[in-house]
Amino acid sequence: MTASLAQTREEDPAYHFGEGKVDELARLIEREDADVAIVDNEVGPYQTFNIGAKLPEGAEVIDRFTLILDIFGQRARTRKAQLQVELAELRYELPRAEVKASLAKRDERPGFMGLGEYDESRERDIKAQISRIGDELDAIAETEEKRREQRRESGFDLVALAGYTNAGKSTLLRRLADDLDVDENADRHPDVDSTAESRNQLFTTLGTTTRRANTGKRDVLLTDTVGFISDLPHWLVESFKSTLNSVYHADLVLLVVDASESVEEMRKKLVTSHDTLYERNEAPIVTVFNKVDRLGDDELRRKREALSALAPTPVTVSGLTGERIDELCERVEAELPDWKRERLLLPLSDDAMSLVSWVHDNGHVEREEYDARQVELEFQAPPAVVERARSRAAEVDPEPGAESAESA
Repeated sequence: MTASLAQTREEDPAYHFGEGKVDELARLIEREDADVAIVDNEVGPYQTFNIGAKLPEGAEVIDRFTLILDIFGQRARTRKAQLQVELAELRYELPRAEVKASLAKRDERPGFMGLGEYDESRERDIKAQISRIGDELDAIAETEEKRREQRRESGFDLVALAGYTNAGKSTLLRRLADDLDVDENADRHPDVDSTAESRNQLFTTLGTTTRRANTGKRDVLLTDTVGFISDLPHWLVESFKSTLNSVYHADLVLLVVDASESVEEMRKKLVTSHDTLYERNEAPIVTVFNKVDRLGDDELRRKREALSALAPTPVTVSGLTGERIDELCERVEAELPDWKRERLLLPLSDDAMSLVSWVHDNGHVEREEYDARQVELEFQAPPAVVERARSRAAEVDPEPGAESAESA
């Protein structure tokens, strides 16, 4: 059973709420025999302790970020996710440890206000752990950056799904993805299965899930990332920077928005998403209005007009039903970085056939013609693939009497 209280006023520096409202909260907790009071704001360390001192014995007060971190901790199953949660928890705990030290020094009684014995080494330990975790996450980020470059060199474009929790990113990933799984980490982890998890709940996707998708002529690696959450403090966003790197370093970002929500809610989330993405991201961003199966054409038209300043050319789709997915694939191909065109003349040989097969796998072949002595290949591919194809073509060993390979 739950009960709630609300108050609209300037924040009280001592209690967050007014002191009278805290007394009312204490009476409510006692009447309902509640164990926890959850505050849907960020509550400062002193405010937390002051509120806790007025509550019935045994009752705990936590703010929304403590709750978020607790849920994240339950969902973190990869090493990177676990490290990011631990980093966020330590950054959250550090100012509270400093307050505990201040309060304990001010009052000589052990265990003042139920804070426990003060250990002066705790602050140093937290700072040391933050440094250690930061170094390990930097190493993971370096490895992932190398993997991204290897994937680009293999002909893949990197597309990231971004947006708020419950916008339908995981459902859209399942709709677009091929059967082939591509794990973001070197080892397979329990939170990466044959299909991306898709549930109507917050924080389902904590780590990244990357899968192969074919949008037409180009091979795409599509990554579903942690969902955005309203009003996150800077320290929490920074703690999950490693996961957001999949968005910041993508070739294209699909910003997924739940079109079934109100215009006011969509606008607020678009503004926050833009603030998060445009600060660091240099890739094109395509806004996707998802869940259009839940609203009629007139309502969709009204929402597009109302939000045209924030999303002038959105793609409207339903990840659930597949409606207009073809239009999204066309838009993805149009927005991705341009490929280079190349024409190769290769002497007929086993090496040449191996190269032709490799180009088929890593680019888009537009023409392939054979005569008795050579094969002519015209294709489009990422610049890195074109350069590698030229290098391999120069090394093709011709059969006796055949002409050497040349790039035209």
